[in-house]
Amino acid sequence: MPKYKHLFFDLDHTLWDFERNSSESLTDIYHGFELINHGVMSLGDFVRAFLEINTKLWDDFDHGRIAHSYIREHRFRLVFEALNVKNVAFGSALGEEYLRLLPQKSHLLDGAVELLEYCASKDYQLHIVTNGFDSIQASKMQSSGIHHYFQQVVTNEKAGAKKPDAQIFAYALQAANAQPHESLMIGDNWQADILGALRFGMDAAFYNPKKLIFDQQPTYDVQHLDELKSVL
Repeated sequence: MPKYKHLFFDLDHTLWDFERNSSESLTDIYHGFELINHGVMSLGDFVRAFLEINTKLWDDFDHGRIAHSYIREHRFRLVFEALNVKNVAFGSALGEEYLRLLPQKSHLLDGAVELLEYCASKDYQLHIVTNGFDSIQASKMQSSGIHHYFQQVVTNEKAGAKKPDAQIFAYALQAANAQPHESLMIGDNWQADILGALRFGMDAAFYNPKKLIFDQQPTYDVQHLDELKSVL
């Protein structure tokens, strides 16, 4: 029998290809809003600035320095400031359009579907634990065709806490009727996914394509999702 019964996955950057889907959404926005006529002269610079600022904002959120609402309200303003664009009157409209477009994108990371199929064939119970927004994460899973693999989808809105807080892991395990010793957290975020799970008493598999090194060791360290099959 396998060691684990319950597998808890992060969604963005672990299964769902956030960078590719985000880049496509930003490309649609760049052309649809004719940003070149508003001083944003390079699509590449626009995408790079957004991804860099968005990553920083989500890191601030993971560490409790800002709220979800701050990300929604300010990220495009910060992008325009970084690009030295003065006219940001349409920033809120871009934010709304981004949140409309993004969940419609369907790209998954290489090996994601194969891994989920493998886990399902081995009768693992699969769940999502994410700090993302309820409706947006649900739409992402529908668009990419993976919603049917998961029994529980736990967000910070449902749990009243976010990773790496112990409360969201406790909520997820209770919802799944699971115990820590029979559960594995799988994610790409060292702070939120891996340290959060380890401190709660769960094993954690670090999806680590960039081969990052930290002082503490995860239970498993993999560079490709396919490597998890040997773990399981």
